[in-house]
Amino acid sequence: MSDKSTLSQFGHVFQSKIISSLLSDKKFIQTISDILEPEYFDSDANKWLCKETRDYFFEYKTTPTLEVMKVKIDDMENEVLQVSVVENLKESWRNIEATDLKFVQEQTLEFCRNQVMKNAIMDSVDLIEVGQYDQIKKLVDNAMKAGSDRDLGHEYIIGIEERLTQSSRNTVKTGWDPIDDVMDGGLASGELGVVVAPAGIGKSWCLQTLGSAAVKEGLNVVHYTLELNENYVGLRYDTVFSGVTTSDIQFYQEDVKKKIDQLKGTLLIKYFPTKSASVQTLTSHLSQIEIQNQKPDLILVDYADILKGVGSEKRHVLENIYEDLRGLAGEMDCPIWTASQANRSSLEEEVIDATKVAEAYSKVMIADFVVSVSRKVEDKIANTGRFHVIKNRFGPDGITFPSSINTNIGKIDVYESNTHDGQATQGKMDNSQEYLRKTLANKYNNSQKDTNGFE
Repeated sequence: MSDKSTLSQFGHVFQSKIISSLLSDKKFIQTISDILEPEYFDSDANKWLCKETRDYFFEYKTTPTLEVMKVKIDDMENEVLQVSVVENLKESWRNIEATDLKFVQEQTLEFCRNQVMKNAIMDSVDLIEVGQYDQIKKLVDNAMKAGSDRDLGHEYIIGIEERLTQSSRNTVKTGWDPIDDVMDGGLASGELGVVVAPAGIGKSWCLQTLGSAAVKEGLNVVHYTLELNENYVGLRYDTVFSGVTTSDIQFYQEDVKKKIDQLKGTLLIKYFPTKSASVQTLTSHLSQIEIQNQKPDLILVDYADILKGVGSEKRHVLENIYEDLRGLAGEMDCPIWTASQANRSSLEEEVIDATKVAEAYSKVMIADFVVSVSRKVEDKIANTGRFHVIKNRFGPDGITFPSSINTNIGKIDVYESNTHDGQATQGKMDNSQEYLRKTLANKYNNSQKDTNGFE
């Protein structure tokens, strides 16, 4: 086999010349040191040479001389490996003046990707036996992306013009002005937002309100539903856009259609059964969408806690899911909103704080923005509730806003406490016990009438 053929296949000669470049080219080792791992080399001798050369560079910020390498070799305890290292070092040193080193250096990144993929395939063997196909896909996807991010970062001084004239965060508004104000404009590309609430409080309605606000702004929204089917979620969006209850939509079809026809953006609703889809499943689906030139501006996941995850302990499973979701937001370059369960003890809480987030507090740590929604029984009757900012990476937190929440027509409004609407809503909440008393009294009176009529 010719040297050229061997080089093209990343064989022994190619790997030996990588070592030659590490030993002789400071710029090369500086560029590749964060990607090239000793384990990528076939021989133990080259693995040792790669490790020692990298370690020396990290410590002294330059390449080791031949004398330095001789000292390190003399200190080796494994005599068999020592002999192999000496032979490989001699070969690599002879190649320092080789005319094709630049070619080798240019191909080294591809060599790394090749080795990462090979390792991923080998690691997948055990995963196939236990049916962990999502984890296999994750390994392969990561292998394919190896070394793809070569951006060194933001040049602070040089980039002042761009920094001061352009917004650093490309935000998507929530449609709730008080929330947008504390978020510095909304949730931005690459960020993860979470709505926390107990079961039956309105998490899904909140996500649909966020989706509808984006569609009204002319944005492309992808809504993943893991509980309700696509048609029913669509009907609820009809309610949000039109103000007509889902039960009455059939009687106002033309009016609803007119409202929908006026929308500027797009909305794609995709259903996956509970625990059947992982973040990797969503990634694959989004890739299909991109192929059709339908890149989303906002992604909604209803909701993350019931995605399929990897791990044996639920806390770690959820932690991995939320980390992967935030990673997906970065990969898709758009914001992602999802929801999370609050624990049972939060049902009667005036305000739900971080301690009431179910299963894994790390969800709060991973997310960029977390807001809770609390509604006691009397709040449901009065169509009121409280939005509480648990975490805000880009502004103040610990703030509570009164809100009106009417899930019959999918209308959710959030108010500043000092506004007229905010004060009216707060007053309604303060008098919610009276609402509850009157409602129960009416139910009792109606039941008595029915009984008397029967008699």
